Amino acid sequence: MAAANEGFRALDEKSLVEYIKSTPALSSHLGEHLDGLTVKEVGDGNLNFVYIVVAPNGGSFVIKQALPYIRCVGESWSMTKERAYFESLALRQHGSLCPDHVPEVYHFDRPMSLIGMQYLKPPHIILRKGLIAGVEYPLLAEHMSTYMARTLFFTSLLYRSTLEHKREVAEFCGNVELCRLTEQVVFSDPYRVVEHNRWTSPYLDKDAEAVRGDNDLKLEVAGLKSMFCERAQALIHGDLHTGSVMVTADSTQVIDPEFAFYGPMGFDIGAFLGNLILAFFSQDGHAGQGNDRESYKQWILKTIEETWNLFQDKFISLWNEHKDGNGEAYLLSIYNTPELQVLAQKKYMNDLFHDALGFGAAKMIRRIVGIAHVEDFEAIPDASKRADCERRALNCAKMLLKERRRFQAIDPVISAIKEIAST
Repeated sequence: MAAANEGFRALDEKSLVEYIKSTPALSSHLGEHLDGLTVKEVGDGNLNFVYIVVAPNGGSFVIKQALPYIRCVGESWSMTKERAYFESLALRQHGSLCPDHVPEVYHFDRPMSLIGMQYLKPPHIILRKGLIAGVEYPLLAEHMSTYMARTLFFTSLLYRSTLEHKREVAEFCGNVELCRLTEQVVFSDPYRVVEHNRWTSPYLDKDAEAVRGDNDLKLEVAGLKSMFCERAQALIHGDLHTGSVMVTADSTQVIDPEFAFYGPMGFDIGAFLGNLILAFFSQDGHAGQGNDRESYKQWILKTIEETWNLFQDKFISLWNEHKDGNGEAYLLSIYNTPELQVLAQKKYMNDLFHDALGFGAAKMIRRIVGIAHVEDFEAIPDASKRADCERRALNCAKMLLKERRRFQAIDPVISAIKEIAST
């Protein structure tokens, strides 16, 4: 551990200013007057320190520093700070593929596990907070479908040769600790008794027990865990929930890809859609007099539907555009008729859809009976009302995980969500 942390020191507001002054890649973004810098720590996540730095002339950036442990637990749960290296790699690679929806990286210091990047200024807010507040984002589905289609397609074997792909896979295999964290908290811990699990007790005690006793659920999640561990399909964000997206009415930016690695595409798609479903089921807990949130719930469902449909269209369009390129998954010399190409695409997207539903469901379950919950539910002050919302979300997740293969399109999924919501 000592060797791994050589050259590392955790920065605070004061020492960060000195670091910035000695780092031209950062200070150049702030102009000549560095004595009046405003530094504010805003990290509300589970892992890192995050600082917003603003100069008197308006120059700004964000500094993110990874700690050698999990921040929300403390030093008793150590965690490699090398995750910052993989986050910087993913930001740069995804940013080159989708610059409109990924913040620019200005500086990376590997010994310090520190990233300096573009500050997404107000009115940008975390998407999850906007969903809790009931704000509609008319371009969200358009933007997120573009981000997922481009980052997933262009890092897959549909576009790349196996030589290039395996080199990239080997590089990102180094992010094994964060992969193992996901394996534990998403695919293992919710299905057994462990110290850090929690839920809205006593209301959900029997529901949590039922998850741990559901053998069909355990068999399905075992298959998903196997896929997560074994399938290097594309460079995925690895933690694409609504807390990893910043938004305004006309801007959508994806942040925090520290869990990035080459894994199953459906994990990213499912994480985003699953978190939108959680937001949907939380709305009754945020409803008040004069605002029952019913129209907003319909907007969320419409966004889920549009996100998948737009993603599917854009992904297939990229595939068609580059079908005679270097991609080695479906060689044109073999899939050499339009009919066969359509059949291959249909099977590929159908499998991907089922993967996304399964992974999304697993992500939903861990947010209700696992270690880390979501503010969508946590912000509901009435525990009984919160538990009612969570129970419906949990029932939906269990249904999707076990029955996902019966769905051939997103519309019936939306109908099933509505049915569960009405119970």
